[in-house]
Amino acid sequence: MVPQADWKATHHEDPDALWKIVHDHCAPAAASGVYPPSPCAAVHQGPGGYAVLKDRHGAYQYLVLPLARTQGIESPELIRPDAPNYLAAAWRARLYVEAALGSTQPRESLGLVVNSPEGRSQNQLHIHVDCMRRDVRDALARQLRHISYHWRWLPVGLPPHGHRYMARWVDGVDLHINPFADLARALPAGDRMAMHGLAVVGASRGPARPGFILLSDRIGPDDRANTEELQDVDCTLARRPPAL
Repeated sequence: MVPQADWKATHHEDPDALWKIVHDHCAPAAASGVYPPSPCAAVHQGPGGYAVLKDRHGAYQYLVLPLARTQGIESPELIRPDAPNYLAAAWRARLYVEAALGSTQPRESLGLVVNSPEGRSQNQLHIHVDCMRRDVRDALARQLRHISYHWRWLPVGLPPHGHRYMARWVDGVDLHINPFADLARALPAGDRMAMHGLAVVGASRGPARPGFILLSDRIGPDDRANTEELQDVDCTLARRPPAL
């Protein structure tokens, strides 16, 4: 078992640290019937299996990681027709964030992000599950009328750095499409997934129409497509239970 303080330090130095945590510690613990499969909070075994791990950043952020070796957003296995929907699993894992906060959150407050190869430090796919920045949530609400069922560039950049994002609307309480494959199909000739970050943000178009906003930015001269910039590890917009 890896003490949390030790794997935090290793994570900072070793680009395979997350893979080693999941493969060498969490998965064997789960296979042996250990619960929780420390240092992970949970391991879901079987085809398309994944682990849920408390991130080293902030008090509320969790990571969802495949049990299979999967380098990142650029991995071709993520866009195959039979690919596991890891982002749908990550949306379900928002319950860990809500448990850490001590209350259920509006869907607009929570989101998932995957950084580009230039914007990440680890070479195992890891989906950040956390609160969204308040200014990002508000900016998306203002631009909601520009977001359709097709990927299009938003007319205005998003906080905190004004980076331009493509956006697309998806209906549903749960995530029934594979956003990796959906984005890959929408990229023009000559573009590739390795140039992009990806985010999935809970949203709604009124009380009877829940859904998601998919977002992607592209690596550029002043943008590493570190989509994690859209999240707030302090969860300042979160609804918390009143202090006793």
